[in-house]
Amino acid sequence: SATGPFRPGPPPAARPGPRPAPPSLPESADDLGDDRHPAVDAAVRAMANAATLAPADQIAQYEAAYETLRETLATIDQT
Repeated sequence: SATGPFRPGPPPAARPGPRPAPPSLPESADDLGDDRHPAVDAAVRAMANAATLAPADQIAQYEAAYETLRETLATIDQT
């Protein structure tokens, strides 16, 4: 017994594929090379450390890192 008209899903080309993996963070600041900035290094470390926290606690860490990066980029643009 039919329950309604047949509705196929989207064609295979329209279906989203797996999401690409996020970029990996360096193991340490030493992996960043010569182009380093102390505030950016600290923000990167904070994001890496946040991965070990509970999801609810990660938000504050990511927001703080975002602010640090935003302020650092703003000062770089002014120079």
